[in-house]
Amino acid sequence: KSLSISVYNKGRTRRSESERESNCFERRAREKMAAVEDSSVSAIMAEENLDPNTTSPSRVEKHFPAIRAICGGEEGPSKGKKIMRGGNDNVTKKSTTVIQHSHSFQNSWTFWFDNPSSKLNQATWGSSLRSLYTFATIEEFWSLYNNIHPPTKWVQGADLYCFKRRIEPKWEDPICANGGKWTMMFPKAKLEPNWLNTLLALVGEQFEKGDEICGAVLNFRTRGDKISLWTKNAANEKAQLSIGKQWKELIGYNETIGFIFHEDAKTLDRNAKPRYTL
Repeated sequence: KSLSISVYNKGRTRRSESERESNCFERRAREKMAAVEDSSVSAIMAEENLDPNTTSPSRVEKHFPAIRAICGGEEGPSKGKKIMRGGNDNVTKKSTTVIQHSHSFQNSWTFWFDNPSSKLNQATWGSSLRSLYTFATIEEFWSLYNNIHPPTKWVQGADLYCFKRRIEPKWEDPICANGGKWTMMFPKAKLEPNWLNTLLALVGEQFEKGDEICGAVLNFRTRGDKISLWTKNAANEKAQLSIGKQWKELIGYNETIGFIFHEDAKTLDRNAKPRYTL
């Protein structure tokens, strides 16, 4: 009986040691994989002006495919696409099938960024503009928006654009050339909610004259931060007034806003005067 108890105890000890070794190995493997993914996410966040402090680990995991797509130039994760996790050959890679039920927008939209430090060295205006990512679904939009620095953390002189696909945020773009813009000024504390509401109105096609809209611009300036809506045909007064009026109603903006023709801005710069006001 004593011998049986001894053999039993030894067997249980060996199983316990084996389980501890197995658990330790799995823990080390998970830590290595987490370190690889965290490193990849951090590098991409740093490159694309994404804020790691605003996302919890679960949010980082949730949005990681879209973040990676920004850096890699992919169009984003497609339905049923298999995403290989882990970037080290010495770590076993785990394949996970991401099942998505995408909700498409009427138009595809592109985020653009103009770095203030690059503007100083650009040969021609707009050469420092960088296309970040084109999105076409609600899921892609929130994956991007939730991982971009909030406006309160952006540096002065930076510009963030959200334009319809294949329209560049330049006066020289054929679609923008004959257009103009409505502009609103905001204090820093009210900039983020109004920027988000403007984006949601755009991608959600809330404007009756939405076909006239090119996109929106967020300008960070020492003199005051501002949001502008760019449109296609400045001479179409009825369409421009409709867009401006609806924008004010959607945002709840009570100040007077003005519409400046791009042609006037090119020739008169800061001396350009609004041709329409609301």
